[in-house]
Formats: sequence, C-alpha cells, structure tokens
Amino acid sequence: MNMIQAINSAMDVAMERDSGVMVMGEDVGYFGGVFRATAGLQKKYGKTRVFDAPINECGIIGVAVGMAAYGLRPVPEIQFADYIYPGMDQLISEAARLRYRSAGEFTCPITVRSPFGGGIFGGQTHSQSPEGIFTHVAGLKTVIPSNPYDAKGLLIAAIEDPDPVIFFEPKRIYNGPFDGHYDRPVQPWSKHASSEVPEGHYTVPLGKAAVVREGEAVTILSYGTMVHVALGVVAESGIDAEVIDLRTLLPLDIETIAASVEKTGRCVIVHEATRTSGFGAELSAQVQERCFHFLEAPIERVTGWDTPYPHSLEWAYFPGPVRLGEALKRVMKD
Repeated sequence: MNMIQAINSAMDVAMERDSGVMVMGEDVGYFGGVFRATAGLQKKYGKTRVFDAPINECGIIGVAVGMAAYGLRPVPEIQFADYIYPGMDQLISEAARLRYRSAGEFTCPITVRSPFGGGIFGGQTHSQSPEGIFTHVAGLKTVIPSNPYDAKGLLIAAIEDPDPVIFFEPKRIYNGPFDGHYDRPVQPWSKHASSEVPEGHYTVPLGKAAVVREGEAVTILSYGTMVHVALGVVAESGIDAEVIDLRTLLPLDIETIAASVEKTGRCVIVHEATRTSGFGAELSAQVQERCFHFLEAPIERVTGWDTPYPHSLEWAYFPGPVRLGEALKRVMKD
C-alpha cells in the first residue's frame, strides 16, 4: 500500500470494529477527499457515518467534540493543515481540556486528520507545518507518520485512544518516499519494505519512536518527510549516523532520544516547520537538559525559514540535502 491506501485501510478497519467511529469533513463523502484518503468509505458505511461538512473548520471540530462527549469516536478531516486555525479554539479550549475540567467524567476521543507540509508547490496556503502549536497544548497528542505501515498502525491507535489526537499526514510522501532531491524521479512505495501493510487490525503504539538506522557518530532526530531526507543524506555522506523517527511528538519518547545521544555525543534536528519556536527548539532543550555531559558538539537545527512558505522559492525554503549535509559536517567537525 501507499500511505493514502494505508490511511484509508485504517479508517475502514476502525469503522468495521466500532460503530461509533465516524468520518466527517469537506468532500470526504462521495468525492472521497481531496487526496482520496476516504474513498469508498461512504459507499460502505453510509451517509450517517461518513458525511460531508460545510467549509467551516470551527464547526467541524466543534461538532466532533460534541460527538465525542456523547460517546462517539469522530475522525474529522481538515482538508489542509493550513486551514486548521479556525478550529483551534475548539481543539485547545474544549477538546484538550474536557477530561480535566470534567474530572474524568467526559473524554474526547477525536482524531483530527490533516495533510501537512510542503514539497508540492502548494504555496503559502497549502504547505504549512503547524505541529509545534499543538505540542504546546496539554491534553492533545500529536502524531506524524513517515511510511504506510506506521500510518495505518498509528492511525488505528489514535482512533482507539480515549483522548484527542492531531494526526498530521506528510502529503509529499503520500505516494512515495522523498529524499529531498526534487530533480530525481519519484520512487513509489511499492519498492520499500514499509509498504507491506497488513490488511487487518494492528496498532503502532503512540509515544514510541523508531530507530530507523543505527549508528555511532551522530543522532539525527526527524519525523514525517524529513526521515527520508535524513536517510538519503546519510547514505550519500557516508557518516555513520543514527536516524530516529519520532512518530509521536507528544507524548515524546525522550528515553530513546537520550539513549541515542548519550551513545553518539552529537545531535542534529531536522524539520520543515519554521525555526523560531518550532518543535526542534523543544527537542534541543530536552536533549541539552538530559545529555549535556555527553555532547561533544553544539546541537544543530535544520529547519524551514521564518517566512511564509514561498511558491517560487520552494526548494530554498525546504530543509533539503544540502543544508542537512552542511549541518552534519559542522557537528562532526567540532
């Protein structure tokens, strides 16, 4: 399966197992979603469980919160992460705090799916990476898969979780991994082991990172599309780097991260979101707090720039192989 098919399969499995799981959002029904991630679900489960919503993100999330409080497990889709901002009041003030302010009487088991990130020439309104905003909110979990196998397992785990989950899908790798070399042919998922996705039910636990490449020289922390960029740079540079796919940003698997940095003594963090107050800043702080006496060089961050996502200068903004390679050279030099 590619990542779209894996996500579709996850919702299918979850809906078949639990009649309380419902899918809602703009064009998710008959049309099957702008990326076809919900294709066929309305035909199989009907219009009362898979239904189109108005272009009103605040309303979509607000209705989902009400459904969850009633005992359902809604899976609302925000068509692009760039449009999630009108729903943030409902997510932060209502969904994230419902368990706490009701003293556990109510929970909010909603899973908000949304494509995010650039690399597709979507410009400033279809390329943003707002994950850092949600990791700041107590009560929300934030999940970002990097391959089809994880996408299905993590999404099922998110839907079954009793609390709200933000599930960001890196749209640049929906159909195949991307190593950052935009001038090379696109490789399909079918050539990669992680495209072997079981048909039935399985989960990938939330809050557990994956060491996708073991190494001794430096630790690279990444998630989503950037996992593949990191692996590509390591293969080309010959540096014996350990590459960690965070998978879940919150809760963060800091134990796996700290163990790796203590072993390698060096750390490079890469993400596509803007630099200032991006999630890399939190990662850097936590690594510094826990691994200070093991570090042999300053922590490096390779990120997007503090600007709106440009259209014509997409690859100057995107933290690709050149910038990541330079950061690895700097950290290995010290």
